[in-house]
Amino acid sequence: MVGSGLSNQTGAAIGSLAFPVLGPVGVVAVRQYVAALVLFAVARPRLASFTRRQWGPVLLLAVVFGTMNLSLYTAVDRVGLGLAVTLEFLGPLSIALAATRRRVDACCALIAVAGVVVLMRPQPSTDYLGMGLALLAAACWASYILLNRTVGRRVPGAQGSAAAAGVSALMFLPVGIVVAVRHPPTLTAAGCAVAAGVLASAVPYLADLFTLRRLPAPAFGLFMSVNPVLAAVVGWIVLGQALDWTEWAGMTAVVLANALSILSSRT
Repeated sequence: MVGSGLSNQTGAAIGSLAFPVLGPVGVVAVRQYVAALVLFAVARPRLASFTRRQWGPVLLLAVVFGTMNLSLYTAVDRVGLGLAVTLEFLGPLSIALAATRRRVDACCALIAVAGVVVLMRPQPSTDYLGMGLALLAAACWASYILLNRTVGRRVPGAQGSAAAAGVSALMFLPVGIVVAVRHPPTLTAAGCAVAAGVLASAVPYLADLFTLRRLPAPAFGLFMSVNPVLAAVVGWIVLGQALDWTEWAGMTAVVLANALSILSSRT
């Protein structure tokens, strides 16, 4: 779990180093290609056997997958890794809190909302577009979870996710060509983009796959709440993106809300 979280956030940080040359769109395009190659190699989907009922949610998942990564990486470029990942984390947190009707979850929701208010408080330097893109990534992550459930029921194994990653990569293929023609990538920029794809897609996917075979889902979900903190630490070390005490307070509130919700759950 530690390796998965650090790999994911380090991959995003390394990918942002290629923004000056490729931009967020170019880096996301490379990440989609890497994700498709890895998932196809692991799942080996039989696309010819898919029915129309199966292709529907797969295509929606492909659109959501691409939009989620593009909005997140653009937000990272504007507001920094720690803040962007914290706001994106509201997606799965909202899904978890909406699934229950307990009083403790209502309290957790209020804690999370308080944290978001602190993070998005009006300031002269506040980048509302960047924060809005991070919230769009959160909405996409929530949709990604719900669509993955549907795809998992209709398509065996990981074939549906692999097919969605492949379609998403095809959608970004023209984008990647345009970016490469207009902004020829340097060797360093291309290496950073590929590293982002491997570290933020391939390694976390495989690590999570093995982890969930050995660990209860609640324990895995509890550790997932630490990802915003890992993102802030990696952003500080790799990118020099320091957070002030109010941003740490808001981030802590979001992490605490998720942790309390999971720890207090009986199932």
